[in-house]
Parts: sequence; C-alpha cells; structure tokens
Amino acid sequence: MKSIFGNKSGLKAIYIRRIEKLYNRQIPPQFIITPELALDICKISQQISRQIALLINRKGKIAYVIVGDSQRIVIPDTGKYRAAHGHLRGLRCVHTHLKANEPLSSDDLTDLALLRLDMMVAITLSDNRHTHQVYIGYILSDSISSGKPYHILSPISLDELDTGCLDQIRVFENKLSHVSTSSSVEDGKERALLVSVSLKSKQYAYDSLKELKELAVTCGLNVAGFFMQQRKKVDSRFMMGMGKLQDMVIEAYSKGAEIIIFEQELNTSQIRSITDLTELKVIDRTQLILDIFAQRAMSREGKLQVELAQLQYLLPRLIVKNTALSRLTGGIGGRGPGETKLEINRRRVRDRITRLKKELSLVKKQRILQKAKRNKKGLPIISIIGYTNAGKSTLLNTLTKSNVCAKNQLFATLDPSNRRLKFPKDVEVIITDTVGFIKDLPKALLIAFSATLEELESADLLLHVIDISNPDYENQAKSVEKILRDLDLHNIPVIRIFNKQDLLKDKAIDKISDFFDGIFISACDQSTFKPLIDEILKFIKNMKY
Repeated sequence: MKSIFGNKSGLKAIYIRRIEKLYNRQIPPQFIITPELALDICKISQQISRQIALLINRKGKIAYVIVGDSQRIVIPDTGKYRAAHGHLRGLRCVHTHLKANEPLSSDDLTDLALLRLDMMVAITLSDNRHTHQVYIGYILSDSISSGKPYHILSPISLDELDTGCLDQIRVFENKLSHVSTSSSVEDGKERALLVSVSLKSKQYAYDSLKELKELAVTCGLNVAGFFMQQRKKVDSRFMMGMGKLQDMVIEAYSKGAEIIIFEQELNTSQIRSITDLTELKVIDRTQLILDIFAQRAMSREGKLQVELAQLQYLLPRLIVKNTALSRLTGGIGGRGPGETKLEINRRRVRDRITRLKKELSLVKKQRILQKAKRNKKGLPIISIIGYTNAGKSTLLNTLTKSNVCAKNQLFATLDPSNRRLKFPKDVEVIITDTVGFIKDLPKALLIAFSATLEELESADLLLHVIDISNPDYENQAKSVEKILRDLDLHNIPVIRIFNKQDLLKDKAIDKISDFFDGIFISACDQSTFKPLIDEILKFIKNMKY
C-alpha cells in the first residue's frame, strides 16, 4: 500500500486504513473526480476535521494522497512528475475545504501556478456537512499579456463533474505550449527574468539590473522582465523571503520566462532551495558572464582560461548534483569548453583544474618570452584598458588601422591584441587591447585570466577609456580603478580618455571637464586624436630623457 503524505499525527488506525484505500480508486478520463469519490473524501475530511487532497494523473490513477490540517494542505515532492517548459505537470489536485462556500485560497492558487498543475480543485462542505460546491482553477494560457497566471471557473455541483476532463487539460496545455514557445520561436531566443535582491539603494539596484540586461542580451537572451527586492539582510537559504520568491517564480511563469537570472551570486544552499521550487533554469550573474566568455573565446589560451573559470565555479556546487544542477549547467550559463558531462565528480574536476593550470603556466612562460623580445627592442608598451563596451577595440583599430573585432556589445573582444603604432619622427610603440572590465568582476575570472591581465604589468602607460555617453560612467571608471588596485597596477601612469564625445552636447562636455582631468575623443573619428597623440608623445619623451 502506498504511503499517506502530510499530517498523519493523531489519526486513528481506522481512518488511516480508509485513507490508504483511496489509492485503489480509479477516475474515468471524462471526470475531474467521480461524485462517489468526492463524497467519500468529504465524509472522511468531515470526520477528522482535516483537509484531504488527491493528486490524480492523466490516466485517472491516484498518485498521491495527502492529509492536511483544517486550513491547508502541503503538496510533497512529486518525483517523476516534472513540468517541462510549455507543459503542465500531468497531475491535478482535488482537495476538500471544510468551510461552506470557501473558494480556492491564495495557497491553492500559488501551488497551482508554482507547480504547474493540470488543475486545482476544491470541494466545499455546506453548513449541514453535505458536499456543496466545486471550485476549479487552471493555468491561464495568455498569462504573458494578462499578467495573471491562472483562471478560476464559476463553481459547479457534483452533478457537473463529467466535464471531459482529460480533453480539457490537453486544450489548456496546447494553448499554454503555443504561447510559451511563440515568443522564443519567433527569434529562436530564450526568455529570461532578471532578479535583484539588493542591500543598497533602489537606484543602485536599478542600474545593476540595466547592466544585467545588457549582459543577457549579449548572451543571446530576450529579457521578459525584471523583479527587484530591497532587503536589510540577504536570506541565507532563499536569497529573498519565501513569499517574495514564490511571487518571483509565478511572475517568471506569467511572462513566459525559461531562465531566472540573479544579479547577485548564489551559493550552494540558495541554488538548491530555489531550484527545488521551480523547474525553470536558475543561474546568477557570474555564470552568465562565464557563458559570454565561453562564446567569445577564440584562441586556445582564451578557451583554457574560460574552462578553468567554469570548473572553479562548478566545483563547490557539485554537492547539489541533482536535477537542480542539471538545469543549472545546461545551455545558457553552462556553455563552452567548461560544459563537461554532468556526471563528473569532484575528483575528476580537481584533476582537470590541475591540468588546466599547468597548461596555462606554459602560456605564462610563453608570454614572458614574448615580453623579453619586446623589451630587447626597447619599444614602449601602451595598454588600453576600460569598462567593457567603452570603445577600447575601436580606439585600437582607428589608431593602428587594424581590424580587431569591435561591436556595440559587452565583452565583444576577449582575447588580447597587440599592434605596432608608428608616430612621426620614427617614434614606435606597441599598443595592446585587453579584456574589458566590469563591476564586481567574478573572482574565478580574475584568477583564470591572470596570465592575460599580467600583460598589463609590463605596460609603461595605461589608456583608460571611459564611455561618457553612459549615465553611469563615473561608477564604471571607479570600478576599473578598483580592479587596477586589486591587481596592484595602480602605480602605472594613466591617461584618462573620455570616449564618445560625439554623443554629448558641448555643455555636457564642459561640465565633465570641469570636474575630471582627461582627453575627449570619439574613437571612430581620428580627427579628434591630436590631443591624445600629443599627450602620448609627451609621455614617451619624458621616458627617454
């Protein structure tokens, strides 16, 4: 005999046996529940003063029998019944309400939306304790436009339970599947809900979500919407409060999202707890950036560095290697050379990390040799640094007439580039373009890209490119300077370059120049470079003498 789930404490043996026998009942496909079975569970519910619920699969078999308290039921882990994107779970919940004319509660509707049940059905008792009305709710197929993830039908009587239930469910699911897939089929992109749980100001959280949106778009996602909560303290288990977390998941479903992306980094416990609540893929900002790097890495060195960063991120999370992790590491957020088989164990990951570090140490030695050759030639080295998408590669291309990849995207260029630049009077320098920086750059990336970032150590001069068309340019510049301090590179001379002056009015430029010392240019217009070139030549002259 199958087990009874829920609140069995204090139940007499006679009631336990009667409830267990409910597993033997079969429901015809055209019925939501048979009137006889509805009467039986209401009678038992009345006698024990507790709600009783049946989870019925599409074959009409009772998969779970649950006993609650007088107010609610708690649906257990439904195991093999999982709801894929655009599909329902394959289970309908039929349960009793002890009060007369009590409609579906907020808990019922939350369970319906969160668990993607085929239906949520409540059978109420009248004042004389006979069955009264049946309330039915189902997932709304056009919830993306309406913002409401469910619909409640008008109550019916026990004589109206022959509704063609299975056919009804298939109609609901077909509509849901069509709506869920149409948004992504149109352009082949997955939809993501972006989430921020911030301890800082609302404006800071908003700006962070704007940047997260840019990262998501760069990764090839459609942004379905935003969800933001401000807290005094982050919840160690769920990141946010349980109620807010449920609201967030329901909103993700209502907007047709397939991925939930947190702006803050999730720890092992939070990943496990959140993914236990939903079948949607859950990743954080770090994993999103790793995925972008996996797409952008072209050289062998870049691929090694990305794989190392991915494995270092994955290693502490292998303790939750279950269905949650399988959702975590597939597709967006787990792409590229670091996406090894899910069944890898921690020992194999450590071994692979060790091998990657050895290979990267060889790369490091090769870089040292390259530096030695450059030093013999005595050419000054100028490195272009800056926030991602500030215009570094465009500046390199315009200065050296090169054709390095330059796009209006975050992290469009990942692999470093070196070019020679010849000034008048036979003055030559080497210009290097490095990977873009970003606020709160993941530590795994800093460690993995140490070989690349060490190129900056040999630089004689840094050109810090700042995108002044970005409203948050001050904070971006501070983020770059903080990373330079973290890398112990803050003692290298820096020229601040305010790029994209063509996108600002003269008054705005004058206002910025009153507060900050720097050179204004447009990286795609060489005619604006004279002050910059003069400053570079002045620096080189001072180097020699």
